[in-house]
Amino acid sequence: MSSNPVAETVASLLPRAKAELTELVAFRSVADFDQFPRSESEGAANWIVTALRAEGFTDVAVLDTPDGTQSVYGYLPGPEGAKTVLLYAHYDVQPPLDEAGWATPPFELTERDGRWYGRGTADCKGGLIMHLLALRALKADGGVPVHVKVIVEGSEEQGTGGLERYAEQHPGLLTADTIVIGDSGNFRVGLPTVTTTLRGMTLLRVQVETLAGNLHSGQFGGAAPDALAALIRVLDSLRAEDGSTTIDGLDAGARWEGLEYTEEQFRGDAKVLDGVGLIGGGSVADRIWARPAVTVLGIDCPPVVGATPSVQAGARALVSLRVPPGVDAAEATKLLQAHIEARTPWGARVTTEQIGQGQPFRADTSSPAYQAMADAMAVAYPGETMQYAGQGGSIPLCNTLAGLYPQAEILLIGLSEPDAQIHAVNESVSPEELERLSVAEALFLRNYAAS
Repeated sequence: MSSNPVAETVASLLPRAKAELTELVAFRSVADFDQFPRSESEGAANWIVTALRAEGFTDVAVLDTPDGTQSVYGYLPGPEGAKTVLLYAHYDVQPPLDEAGWATPPFELTERDGRWYGRGTADCKGGLIMHLLALRALKADGGVPVHVKVIVEGSEEQGTGGLERYAEQHPGLLTADTIVIGDSGNFRVGLPTVTTTLRGMTLLRVQVETLAGNLHSGQFGGAAPDALAALIRVLDSLRAEDGSTTIDGLDAGARWEGLEYTEEQFRGDAKVLDGVGLIGGGSVADRIWARPAVTVLGIDCPPVVGATPSVQAGARALVSLRVPPGVDAAEATKLLQAHIEARTPWGARVTTEQIGQGQPFRADTSSPAYQAMADAMAVAYPGETMQYAGQGGSIPLCNTLAGLYPQAEILLIGLSEPDAQIHAVNESVSPEELERLSVAEALFLRNYAAS
């Protein structure tokens, strides 16, 4: 990285950043209070309150959102007449999954092979640290040239919409000229990337019932309708022979225009086993950024250990559908429900319950903010040009903010490159990436203030 005061300050602050991220990762802030204590999330929120106040933020507040979780808000005034930038991150994290699968404890930040490991290091507690580093670097080099609002969400991973509903109820709170969502990531380490599209999401719980109770498979099997078999048949109908998503009435042929993703690189990033093929048609970018994708997240049925020779009376599944830009998530939900109902065999009783939904997002890349970010990233990543990529995941708040503040420019950056393995065991962050992106964000704020 070329020498400049901002970069030098960020480099000098990395040890402090590591210590702070260590403290923040230690909170088991999973916003599922049936599995994890509410006090862990509240502790993380209080940590953020203290950190923002220490940086001179005023109006720092813990927001009790309608889903029963907390978000943290702060305001840092800039020069009179300056533009306002909203910086977003979230402090809630995914469950650690199989803790035995972690090489080191998931809630203890551990340095290994040049990376920092721990749940939330990249997604997205590291995003908050990135924001703090950028602001500290600017304060050390003449001051922050814009008004800054920070919002740190407490339930993004659960998709329960608490902050979205709160923002709708308090539309003046998060108004800004530009919004930087620090919950995305580079296409690969060292390649500066802004995410310009997000797939939306709908989540359905599917219940199939066929009998008043389980039956002996020897006495009744062969004629008695098996609810588990019916469910399997329904779920299989959601995919074509090549594995692509096929939902009656839902377009699955869109194409991605932008950064390409080779099959070889994707296989490596996804750690696909040797000899196992990829699913779907078109380019990898088409499949993961521009087209719908259905995933069966779980099935309730008897486990293999302890199973009895029974025809099952009922079974259920949790089905996720990623919704591409240009498709309304509510309409996609209706099509998915109709498909499931139409494809359920043998007259089995089927019910669907929607338990989550988020709209897809597409950014306006022609805005001045994008040029300001491109110039900043060219300095933070010498020799590289900012790339535009999609993201298969959802950040529902993006659409809420775009709807509330249509004049605002929205940029998505962050620390979740492929090696980070977010949502999986052994999540990690590259400290070099944290450093470069913090420099980029600081320079962006300066460039944008002057634009």
